[in-house]
Amino acid sequence: MTQHTSRSHPTADALTLTEKASLTSGAGDFVTEAVAAVPAVSMSDGPHGLRLPKEAGDGGQLDLHSASPATCFPPAVALGSSWDAELAEQVAGAIAVEARDHGVHVVLGPGINIKRSPLCGRNFEYFSEDPLLTAELGGAVVRGLQRSGVGAALKHFAANNQETDRMRVSADVDERPLREIYLRAFERIVRRDRPWSVMSAYNALNGTPLSENRRLLTDILRREWGFDGIVMSDWGAVRDRVAALAAGLDLQMPTTRGRTDAEVVHAVRSGELDVRELDAAVERLALFARRTTAAVSTDSDPVDYEEHHALARRAAERCVVLLKNERELLPFDPAAGSLAVIGELARTPRYQGAGSSQVTPTHLDTPLDALRESTGGAAVEYAPGYRIDGTPDEELLAQAVRLAAGSESVVLFLGLPAQDESEGFDRDHLDLPAVQLALLERITEANPRTAVVLSNGGVVRTAPWHERVPALVEGWLLGQGGGTALARILFGHAAPSGRLAETIPLRLEDAPSHLSFPGEEGHVRYGEGVFVGYRGHDQRGNDVAFPFGHGLTYTTFTYSDLAVAQAPADRIEARLTVTNTGPRSGRETVQIYVSAPDGSRVARPPRELRGFAQVDLEPGQSREVTVTFDRADLAYYSERETGWFVEGGTYTVAAGASSRDIRCTAPLTVDGDVSTVRLTGRSTLGEWLSHPVGGPLLLEAFAAGRTQHSDGAAGALADPVLRRFLAGMPLEVIAEFPQSPVSPSHLDALCERAARTPSN
Repeated sequence: MTQHTSRSHPTADALTLTEKASLTSGAGDFVTEAVAAVPAVSMSDGPHGLRLPKEAGDGGQLDLHSASPATCFPPAVALGSSWDAELAEQVAGAIAVEARDHGVHVVLGPGINIKRSPLCGRNFEYFSEDPLLTAELGGAVVRGLQRSGVGAALKHFAANNQETDRMRVSADVDERPLREIYLRAFERIVRRDRPWSVMSAYNALNGTPLSENRRLLTDILRREWGFDGIVMSDWGAVRDRVAALAAGLDLQMPTTRGRTDAEVVHAVRSGELDVRELDAAVERLALFARRTTAAVSTDSDPVDYEEHHALARRAAERCVVLLKNERELLPFDPAAGSLAVIGELARTPRYQGAGSSQVTPTHLDTPLDALRESTGGAAVEYAPGYRIDGTPDEELLAQAVRLAAGSESVVLFLGLPAQDESEGFDRDHLDLPAVQLALLERITEANPRTAVVLSNGGVVRTAPWHERVPALVEGWLLGQGGGTALARILFGHAAPSGRLAETIPLRLEDAPSHLSFPGEEGHVRYGEGVFVGYRGHDQRGNDVAFPFGHGLTYTTFTYSDLAVAQAPADRIEARLTVTNTGPRSGRETVQIYVSAPDGSRVARPPRELRGFAQVDLEPGQSREVTVTFDRADLAYYSERETGWFVEGGTYTVAAGASSRDIRCTAPLTVDGDVSTVRLTGRSTLGEWLSHPVGGPLLLEAFAAGRTQHSDGAAGALADPVLRRFLAGMPLEVIAEFPQSPVSPSHLDALCERAARTPSN
């Protein structure tokens, strides 16, 4: 490769080759190089808060515990269940304020990878199994950070859906699921919210490491989606620095202390790397540095950490999901009798995941303390019941059972210890620890008025035991304010409004990815295609413990009068009335799902989320709710069309309270896109007949051919069985039939007519 110079890169032109190379790698673990007019950029881990070094300057990459205090907000697993983009933007804005106060220019997040398997050890850092919900919440985080002057690093691009062999494994994904499931949230956020940086993933995609994947980093991200920020590597992800630069990776992190800088210099001098590619990366890095350092000020007002803690509490309330509430056990009435609080997790809560995102909180509300403070003096007794490390302790179990038997009601805190789920490894199963399951059985025998509260970063199997408990609360990991949030919900001072952002299966074996997770010998085949999460469960008709979108509150809602219409600018509008028919105020999350027309050209899920809206209602109050989405959201990704394709026909638009709780439906007739695929002799009869131009031309040719031949193949079209038999046959094969009304000599002319004739 020959060297070139260019006058279109003003920053690069002012630098030496060595200076240019130095800009494309870190100066330390979390800081970039400063060269000439390009300032250094400081970064921090922690999508739900900052992981700050105790000392000023660059933090240690492997020191996950000695960070300075910052507000620990609910991680993405919880925030995803809020279904509240406005809340996510507020949280991100608060994180940005703290970042600016500490001189941090970029927060390494949000993580928007799809929850392909419930076993993924890093699911607590990701929002959902659905790309639309992920895009809405992840995009809100990007906006909240960047509107406050702090850069977002959208990660991990792309198909980073497991921790097993995460630095080497190749995610082998067909183009359609890649586009529809694993790239779609990235695409929406890049196009709409304009993140200043994207972080490439450790893994390979279809055999090519993401840090060296020119198709992803340059062809799709930059040229197709219009991304104008930088691509940085995940920490330690770069295998070949020169190949990565040529592919479109701008910044290798962390520092390699000059080793790979020298490789870049040598590659340019030897002609292996085009200097124009290096210059383009330098210009992007210079813009990135200007964007991210512009808002940092040393004379800004002090951070109000008390207000941020209050925001963390409010956010946690919105994230709690009430899965079950038989006989209206919840909310507890403090005046109704004694309450037993059981479970070590009530006293020693898990409030965030393990790994690089750990935050040292400024405060920590424990559920036990918060429950005691919420009773107004009523008796709250406590027993730990188990050891968090899972070691059996019969004395602790017996003590808890005695307390449960002598109390009016019980709230039992169960969940996963940190050693069961973390960045760096995947889980082996979905079950709660054995000591907790043994305690659960004994407690429910001793006191049937038991509410279970879960603390976990990934879903746990609740079957069959959830049938024995009247109330079940999914508390996820709620950040530093989670204890107070849970107490307020359990006592009815706040109403639960969270909705599941992922399916809770009855069994691990029911997960659509089960037979191809986590792969073998360096490859993981995404064999379920587009049928990820609820799409797969609904397609297969699986019974599930709790479906995607599910969540109860302390009141009830009815839906009525759904009407769907096409609005201007290729928008589709769904309107309906929601009424609070219960005794308390509450928030409902209206979910709009769409089903493809019958006879779709490709396999499609029974229904897919296309929009949602939230409404707060007082008892007896009704309100009209409007949800809009794009006509383009109806498309599937067609490899044959090499792009998104909307099929014509009648779609079914459904409003529901979950993917399984559909309340009302309405039809929507849509004109389809015109195929851009050129018809040839290898195109099948079915493809010709379904084509808006080719179909009429072929029928015309068949009709004309009848004047020279017997009915033959033309007459066969009237027979439904024969028509289906012939539909999958290439037209050039049919043309060879002796009785075919279209001869091989006429086939080329027919193809040319189809190519020249415009569609209506």
